[in-house]
Amino acid sequence: MAEHDSDREDREPDEKGVPFDEDAVWRAIVAGYGQEPPDPPGARPFKPVEDLALLEKEPRPERTDGSGEPGPARPLGSSISFAPGVGPRDHRVAEPSDDDFDEDDEGHFVPPEPPPLPTADATAKFAWLGVVGGPVLLLLAVVLGWEMTWWLTTLAVGGFLGGFATLVMRMRTDDDEDGDPGRGAVV
Repeated sequence: MAEHDSDREDREPDEKGVPFDEDAVWRAIVAGYGQEPPDPPGARPFKPVEDLALLEKEPRPERTDGSGEPGPARPLGSSISFAPGVGPRDHRVAEPSDDDFDEDDEGHFVPPEPPPLPTADATAKFAWLGVVGGPVLLLLAVVLGWEMTWWLTTLAVGGFLGGFATLVMRMRTDDDEDGDPGRGAVV
C-alpha cells in the first residue's frame, strides 16, 4: 500500500497540500472558449475546400545517390481511374459448352417439372374468403368511416372465425394416408 501512495504523490497536487482553485480553472476554460487550440508539432494544416481536388505541391525528395537532383515524381497512389464502360465490372463469364466437360462430368442438372398445384374446391375458396375478407372488411369500415352496425361486425368476425375453423377442420394429417400410425419410420 505504501508503494502505491508514493506513486500518487508525484501526480496529484491535492495530497501535497497545494489547494486546487476550481474557480480559476473555470475562468481559464471560459476565457479560452471559441479559440482553436494550436496544432501539434509536425502537423500539416488542412487544405481549403476549394483546393481539395488539387494535387499537393510538396517538394520532390532528393535522390540518395548524392547527386543532389530531385528524385522522381511521387506516384498518385492507388487511385485508378477507368473510362466509362471499361473496368473490372465489365468482365463477362464465358458461356459453358459441351466441350468443357470430361468423361467424369454428367452435364448440367435440369430439374424436372414440378407437379401442378392442386385445385381448390368451393368450400376451401369460401373459407379463405372469410379468413382474409373479414379483417379487410373491418379495416375498410374503419378507414372509410362506416357506421359499425351489428350486421357488419357479425359478417366480418363470423366470416373470419368460420373460415378459420373450416380450414383447420379440413387440414390433412399424416395419419390419414397411413393405415397404421404406429409403425415408426418407413424406409
